[in-house]
Amino acid sequence: MALPVDAHEVIFEETTGVRKVILNRPKKLNTLNYEMLRKMCEKLKAYEIDPTVKLIILKANGKVFCAGGDLTSAYTFVALGHWSFGASYYRKEFCLDYLLATYKKPSVVILDGHVLGGGVGISIHSTFRIVTENTVFAMPEVLIGLFPDVGASYFLSRLPGFFGEYIGLTGARLNGVEMLAFGLGTHFIPSAKLKSMESSLEKMAASSDPSSVATMSMIINKFAQEVHVKADSAYSRLDMVNQCFYGESCEEILSSLERLALHVKEKWVHEAITSMKSANPLGLKIFLKTIREGRSKNIKQCLETEYTGISHLLARTIGNNFYEGARAMLIDKDKKPKWVPSKLEDVTDEMVAKCLQSSFSDDDDWLPLQLLSRSNRADVLASKL
Repeated sequence: MALPVDAHEVIFEETTGVRKVILNRPKKLNTLNYEMLRKMCEKLKAYEIDPTVKLIILKANGKVFCAGGDLTSAYTFVALGHWSFGASYYRKEFCLDYLLATYKKPSVVILDGHVLGGGVGISIHSTFRIVTENTVFAMPEVLIGLFPDVGASYFLSRLPGFFGEYIGLTGARLNGVEMLAFGLGTHFIPSAKLKSMESSLEKMAASSDPSSVATMSMIINKFAQEVHVKADSAYSRLDMVNQCFYGESCEEILSSLERLALHVKEKWVHEAITSMKSANPLGLKIFLKTIREGRSKNIKQCLETEYTGISHLLARTIGNNFYEGARAMLIDKDKKPKWVPSKLEDVTDEMVAKCLQSSFSDDDDWLPLQLLSRSNRADVLASKL
């Protein structure tokens, strides 16, 4: 009997020693819906305790690795019932992100295309993060009514200086070479060599020889190419980014950018100003607070805090920005969201604190995200390279 089409939105391939997880929703830019998240959690948990599995490979069909979470589905969940239906989607997504961040088996992710938002969440902690000439990275959540989540307050806060603030507050994009320079990627491999690399890894896993992270690294290095950032790349502007984005408030950061724009005629400065002025003011301030606090938190704590913030946006604790952003950018697509509050100066510290308060006194349908402590094996594996 033929399986329904949606059963193949994520494909699981099993070969000797290797398990492949393949996103297969190319017409929807491989956005992650609830069922995909559920199946990935289920399979990856099984693979983790299977002694015959030596390596996980995560990749996607189509020209986009993953454009993020399926916000249209989350929006529909809420339209069909209570706002906490949407929260259940984020709970499943964050649980998957945490599983992958603390995974006990080596993993390779192939980012041969756009990787945005939720796509970053499922890939950023892989032992090996392969980028290509087709890779584009971004965390554009503030532009659609939210704030960078899926652990962004953890992994963006670990970037040099205040570059994480720049990425999260503006939605700026990086290419594969820039990802490599900032440590978001581990190897640059031309797209044409990816199949050969996969085949070599599969041969290694199928052999009777013990497979180690060091052995995998040697194989991947045979296909990796040395690349250099261009003179006008995001990496080269780190000093100017630090000068603007170290500010204690979003207003201060925006003012610094506007002052810089008077003295330099660089495109990125004007794009950053335009992005911040068009973004959700509440989301900007929530993100700035979470990334600053995230520097002293672990991935578990960051995900739990971000889940609280997302839940408050779903519950309309302050304004209707999650729904307005989804309407303007994904449903009606007029790209003219009306944010409430509409200006940075109208978003108070009290509003931000309320959105990160882990209680819903008037709603017992919500439960905080409480992840079980797991040792971060990804860090241990990476340290062995």
